[in-house]
Amino acid sequence: MESSLKNKVGEVLLPGDVFTFIKTETISLSDAVKTERITCGPGLRRDGDDVVACKSGVLRHKQPHLYWLDSQQRRYVPAKGESVIGIVTTKSGDVFKVDVGGSEQASLSYLAFEGATKRNRPNVQVGDLVYAQFLIANKDMEPELVCIDSSGRANGLGVFGAGGLLFKVSLGLVRRLLAPQNEIVKDLEKLYPCELVLGLNGRLWVKAATVQKTLIVANLLESSENMTAQQRRTLFKRVADGNL
Repeated sequence: MESSLKNKVGEVLLPGDVFTFIKTETISLSDAVKTERITCGPGLRRDGDDVVACKSGVLRHKQPHLYWLDSQQRRYVPAKGESVIGIVTTKSGDVFKVDVGGSEQASLSYLAFEGATKRNRPNVQVGDLVYAQFLIANKDMEPELVCIDSSGRANGLGVFGAGGLLFKVSLGLVRRLLAPQNEIVKDLEKLYPCELVLGLNGRLWVKAATVQKTLIVANLLESSENMTAQQRRTLFKRVADGNL
């Protein structure tokens, strides 16, 4: 099945496209039997021995066995392990409710912060921005967030966002910006050095030296989504020359 998936990398898949394990009738006694392991990312799901596309998009692959569908979707569906930007909406006992842009709010325990104990509670207020990771995300349970990694360290997670600007873009643009050596991010760093936080739920937070530069960076990121590389360089050059 993995070979059939690899042959489709870079092609457009539609909802309902199925990839099935091909089982051989003979068993070799000399060669070790290798089981195929496939990790399904956004847009793909396992159905028994099949992998089914549940939305349209371009099939992408990352070594060794990760596959996902890249699309211009704006509605976010939580997935385990993804890092997102959330907005704290309510405090209910020992749990915070966080808006992540999905169909329902996620829960965040006060113990899910680095160094947090029953006596040493984190300073989290309603309206704060949190950069968190999904610990639980499936259709049968309430989504649950944590602000620590597997070793109990914050590692960049937690409350943030003082003085910056939060805005929303498509999920496809976020994944493009998170790609290693992304040209949009490199060109922005040369133009206006800034702090940039990317949430896989389509939320971006940016902070530059001044409010004006912060707004310019946000507008450039939104405009870059549907531009070619040449159009983007021309726009960035005009901004650098002060022609806008």
